[in-house]
Amino acid sequence: MGIVLEPTTPAGRAGLAAVLADPAGAVVALDFDGTLAPIVADPERAYAHPDAAAALARLAPLVNTVAVVTGRPVLSAVRLGGFDRLPGLDRLVVLGHYGAERWEAGKLTAPEIHPGVAAVRAELPSLLGALPAPEGTSIEDKERSLAVHTRRTADPQAALELLRAPLAELAAAHGLAVEPGRFVLELRAPGVDKGAALTGLLRERGARSVLYAGDDLGDLAAYAAVERLRAKALPGVLVASGPVTGEPPVREIAERADLVVPGPAGVVELLDRIGQSLSSAS
Repeated sequence: MGIVLEPTTPAGRAGLAAVLADPAGAVVALDFDGTLAPIVADPERAYAHPDAAAALARLAPLVNTVAVVTGRPVLSAVRLGGFDRLPGLDRLVVLGHYGAERWEAGKLTAPEIHPGVAAVRAELPSLLGALPAPEGTSIEDKERSLAVHTRRTADPQAALELLRAPLAELAAAHGLAVEPGRFVLELRAPGVDKGAALTGLLRERGARSVLYAGDDLGDLAAYAAVERLRAKALPGVLVASGPVTGEPPVREIAERADLVVPGPAGVVELLDRIGQSLSSAS
């Protein structure tokens, strides 16, 4: 593929240089859907790129921490990523549901589920029927949250706009928040996001640099966290996984990224290139 490894911004170049110069202090964190796995119509078939787990396994022993930070339930990401099948990933950290769940060394830890989720689960089908939601609208039950997808409708963006206000009202009525994404609106517990999850992990691991890769609006909180840390002199590089299906990239992500790569295959190559650089330097 031959992607360009060099970030286009001074802050990104400094961040990548810090990762390569001091890998013992580096945390490499990545989103799952759209970053390690392609975006597909059925979320339960969003398997990671076939080389993703191996790339993570090769990189994990060379840096402080490799983590996956996802809106998915942890066990879903572990299954679809194949993260429990490679010995080199025994140190991988998976933060699911925007950090509400954690999987590490084969163990899952998670708090109680917000009571508003059960109420929304009961009311959501009738709300969508009353609107009515366009044909192809689907509900994904993530146990700790519910996501409404419009990707399969005739006009996904128009369907998303139709649903935005009613779903926001339903979420607010039960103390939940709405997380928008690429043709999806997720109703979930407030107070958790990828930025808080990433910041907590970096603090816990004593990170001296960070690389974060994402592709969608849910990754903006992690982007903002890296930008805040860079302002406090902790180097970081922001990577955008660009779509490869003909869809335009998420503008807010592409504009803030230091480096844009072509989808999960590009992310895997980037991880391999970083691993090769670290291996040759050791």
